[in-house]
Amino acid sequence: MRRILPVLPILLLALVGACSKNKDPDRPVKLVAFPETLKIQKVWSEKVGGTKVPLRLGLALDVEGDTVYAAGEKGEIAAFNVQNGHLQWQTRTKLPLGGAVGFGDGKIVVGSTDGDVLALDAQSGKKLWAANITAEILSAPAVTAKVVLVRGVDGKLHGLSMADGHEVWQQQQTVPKLSLRGTATPTVSGDVAVTGFDNGRIVASSLTDGSSVWETQLQIPTGKTDIDRLVDVDSRAQIVGNDVYVVGFQGKVAMLALDSGQIWWSHETSSYRGVAVDEENLYVTTAAGEVVAMKRHTGTELWRQKAIAHRGLSGPAVAGDAIVVADYQGYVHWLDKATGKLIGRVRAGKVRYTNPPVYADGVLMLLNDRGVIDAFSARPIATHATAAVAQPASRQEAPSGG
Repeated sequence: MRRILPVLPILLLALVGACSKNKDPDRPVKLVAFPETLKIQKVWSEKVGGTKVPLRLGLALDVEGDTVYAAGEKGEIAAFNVQNGHLQWQTRTKLPLGGAVGFGDGKIVVGSTDGDVLALDAQSGKKLWAANITAEILSAPAVTAKVVLVRGVDGKLHGLSMADGHEVWQQQQTVPKLSLRGTATPTVSGDVAVTGFDNGRIVASSLTDGSSVWETQLQIPTGKTDIDRLVDVDSRAQIVGNDVYVVGFQGKVAMLALDSGQIWWSHETSSYRGVAVDEENLYVTTAAGEVVAMKRHTGTELWRQKAIAHRGLSGPAVAGDAIVVADYQGYVHWLDKATGKLIGRVRAGKVRYTNPPVYADGVLMLLNDRGVIDAFSARPIATHATAAVAQPASRQEAPSGG
């Protein structure tokens, strides 16, 4: 039976090795004051339900137009207005949801840890159909007009009919004996879907029949132990034009050709959180908790922020002129997109944000591990009013989960 690491940060412990209590190289960096140039305000907060013990699930948010969609671990699915958090509709399914909401063609689709796949009307929340893929779902489905793409933890990518949920095709990749807990959401471009797998492969699949258009080995497993050989690609590929941007754990961040899968450039790095892109650059949160900016077309490193290292960071989000990440203690950090300098920080609570923020119409939204959505706005502070951000915590403890 395949073994799956129960929480992502356990991999950090494996890589560190033996550390004394007095000198832990992976101890979370203590937050310090810095010149604040952004005023951060909470604009709304709502709940979609969670457990008292936070779970490391793939329950990220999805935004379409002026609506943000969210799912909770206990089965609640809801739609909120981006600007004010007004509840537009709510559906209670009683399913143990584990994967984020996927939007497409006026519908949303979500998956459960029992393998259930549920499609709803995006305007009303009315149930359209249900299916089951007999494998745990920990990522968002990709939804198109004709087919829904769903990844299971068993290495299978399922193509389900958008009409009624029946399986149209199935593709499978081998899964290592040991794997990180998580799966990559497929990314659709034209008539293909690009997906990362636990064996370190990036695969472009035909939406018509699931056949492989191309496969690229991002990283070859090496080392003596199963932990050394982890090369999971658990984060969603980003596609811009004819370019594909991907990153893997204990592997590489790379730019691939969409038509062939050829690697145009790559750099050694390790991430299970993913990348964000804008017109010029790529941003990645590394497994060590550093945030790195690179030129999209060359991979040239522009800056690297280490002041929030080893804090169990989420994936990055582009929010105007800032890059935003969140951490294991509920802090949200704004970085200047041009320099990487910290320019704003807020703490909504003490619960971890595992999944990346989403940004729409000037509002940054995050879903914490207990099912609470927090929404923030940020505006520049006048130069003469610049102040330091104080951090109340004098003692930090290492993250216990990913």
